[in-house]
Amino acid sequence: MIRNYLKIAWRNIVKSKGYAAINIGGLATGMAVALLIGLWIWDEVTYDRHNQHYDRIAQVFQNQDFGGKIDTWQTMPHPTGETLRRNYPDDFKHVVMASWDFYKELTYGDKRLKKLGKYVEPDGPLLMDLQMLRGSRDALKDVSSILLSETGARSYFGDADPVGKVIRFSEREMYTVQGVYRDIPRNSAFANLQFLAPFDAYIDQMGWVRSMVNPWGNNAFLLYVQIADHADMSSVSEKIKMVRNDHLRPEERRLKPRLFLHPMKMWRLQTAFENGVVADGGLKYVWLFGLIGLFVLMLACINFMNLSTARSEKRAREVGIRKAIGSVRAQLVKQFFSESLLVVMLAFVLSLLLVQLALPLFNSITAKQMHIPWLSPMLWLAGLSISFFTALVAGSYPAFYLSSFQPVKVLKGTFRAGRYAAVPRQAMLVLQFTISLILIIGTIVVFRQIDYARQRPVGYNPDGLLSIEMDSRHMQGRFDALEAELLATGAVTGVTQASAPATQVWSTNGNIHWRGKDPSLAVDFPTTTVRANYGRVMGWKFAQGRDFSKDFASDSAALIVNEAAVKYMGLEHAVGETIRWNDMPFTIVGVISDVIAESPYAPVRPSMYRMDPNDVSLVNLRLHPGLSSKESVKKIGEVFGKFFPERLFDYQFVDQEYGRKFESEQRIGTLAGAFAILAVFICCLGLFGMASFMAERRTKEIGVRKVMGASVVNLWAMLSKDFLVLVFMGILLSMPLAYFFMHNWLQGYQYRSDMSWWIFAVAGIGVLLITLLTVSFQSVKAALMNPVKSLRAE
Repeated sequence: MIRNYLKIAWRNIVKSKGYAAINIGGLATGMAVALLIGLWIWDEVTYDRHNQHYDRIAQVFQNQDFGGKIDTWQTMPHPTGETLRRNYPDDFKHVVMASWDFYKELTYGDKRLKKLGKYVEPDGPLLMDLQMLRGSRDALKDVSSILLSETGARSYFGDADPVGKVIRFSEREMYTVQGVYRDIPRNSAFANLQFLAPFDAYIDQMGWVRSMVNPWGNNAFLLYVQIADHADMSSVSEKIKMVRNDHLRPEERRLKPRLFLHPMKMWRLQTAFENGVVADGGLKYVWLFGLIGLFVLMLACINFMNLSTARSEKRAREVGIRKAIGSVRAQLVKQFFSESLLVVMLAFVLSLLLVQLALPLFNSITAKQMHIPWLSPMLWLAGLSISFFTALVAGSYPAFYLSSFQPVKVLKGTFRAGRYAAVPRQAMLVLQFTISLILIIGTIVVFRQIDYARQRPVGYNPDGLLSIEMDSRHMQGRFDALEAELLATGAVTGVTQASAPATQVWSTNGNIHWRGKDPSLAVDFPTTTVRANYGRVMGWKFAQGRDFSKDFASDSAALIVNEAAVKYMGLEHAVGETIRWNDMPFTIVGVISDVIAESPYAPVRPSMYRMDPNDVSLVNLRLHPGLSSKESVKKIGEVFGKFFPERLFDYQFVDQEYGRKFESEQRIGTLAGAFAILAVFICCLGLFGMASFMAERRTKEIGVRKVMGASVVNLWAMLSKDFLVLVFMGILLSMPLAYFFMHNWLQGYQYRSDMSWWIFAVAGIGVLLITLLTVSFQSVKAALMNPVKSLRAE
């Protein structure tokens, strides 16, 4: 019986090739979108799950109270790790202090390459669940050892055994390779780490850590833990919350620091915090794209249902004859479900091909390395489940509708679909337009928000600005000579230094006091150390006062603050005011426009800059605007090669670094735009099929009207107006829904664009034009048909 059902289904597909192509093509596109989104969601929700201790690993975070506003930090003071090990030995299996991820020059023989790595305490490889190819995970107990990733080791040693070889970081840092670990999967918080070095060696390099008078007052390191097998995450988190508070000075306790554990399962999708409470973060995008995939698949199913029911009258006689010779309704339902299933399975096979073709582009947009897991049972289980679900959804209405025809009326020729038979099809078309318009409006709003933030004044001139990260030890006593030689090349117009990039905040300070400050007020100001003339080179815009200068010896005790700081401190005339920073007096000599060093979507925090040539590392250069950037960089590289032959010349353009702040929103907007285009494409396929059917159904009517004198324009308008009415209904429904969703989305940004009327107008007019183009092809074709052919049977 099933074989018979499938044979008849195949014959019907072959008989109506055009409609079958539209059905299969639309379904395949919808299923391909659903599969792509499914792969993306799977990659997101399986982050770090390769670690067998996934549910017992956490990072230690802390909340601090700044005048009623709770900020959440992931940095910890240096003694925190040892304190947890000593005071809570039964609650933790591993406690690992670590540095941030950073690039380091590793040299072996004549090979000098930059590698991404991290300094960690000895238990780090155990906590990360590294899979060792050579050596032992305990190797970092030796302060002179290093572990390399498989890729990192191969780049230096090829297929040779690297264990026992000595890798040089700098003149003072030499490490012996004691192990090679398998590359960490890309969907991991520790992805791309190509080396792990001992944390104690890192601390030894940073003399200020050992010499700190108050080590509990400085938050500079990361802390990871694996709780004991019998321990409960929330209970341990509650136990440790006061650890730091017990060691702070009385004035520092105003911040009320509270430590807590942030589980590994939340690292990827729940990284944002709002007033001390974890927020959705990336989880909202998982839900968003999950809904988009569902909606796009729904659009494809609607196309299938609409075309199947629209052509019901052509199959009415078939149903009547089958019922007359004894077929019961259940058999007819099975027949139509078989046809749906065959169409869906063909679409599923085609969708896999489309996904395979689209994956390279999709990976480049999402910055992932996803692939179709052909050998995974989950793929086929999910694919077949989607196929059966789609067949059930797409074939349900046609199956029950077609099987309900009465054979007597059908065979007597008195069957008519009825005046309300088209209402479900029209409702589904309106739903299609509504969903498509919401996606289009959402895409426009996302890109407009990105552009709005891009146009925000950054407080300096990023064009032609070059940043080079240098070790401050290498620069001591050499900067003046380096500056002179760089200026002599003519490639640059200014050279300066700072302790942090212009696009990031590397240090904050809370021990700041000014005239009139509330003694109970806790603050946290971003603070940066710079050289003289930093503002001139960066292109700062001064609202008051002047830049740091070598001509003023007193500038060693001077400050430059931003306008946000002046407003926050309530200073009417800031220049000349005295600020106490770490119990030392500083005089404000300048006020600058707010510099965006953090999120371009958030207000700029009150910030301060001071001059200290001994506490700077990054070199900033302003390229000569009249010369080629390529030629200028070449000259700069030659000078750096002369002064620092042991180092790679590595630089960053500041405008490109600033542009990376928009990557996440840009990626979301691009994906949403692509899916919106596919949604419109699926709608157009359905419209094309429906327009073809309507024109075919009204062939004789069109012929009569032409004979009676109707023009092509009259006929085109007659055939198009029904679809335009449905589009208008979709526009009316989509506008309030789109406004509601996108208005709420924009509320997540403190610096945001508005919802202008033209966004809705552009989306609505665009869909109207696309509908007209799609429908007009069939309408004009039908209107131009020779009435002699259409009326020949009469």
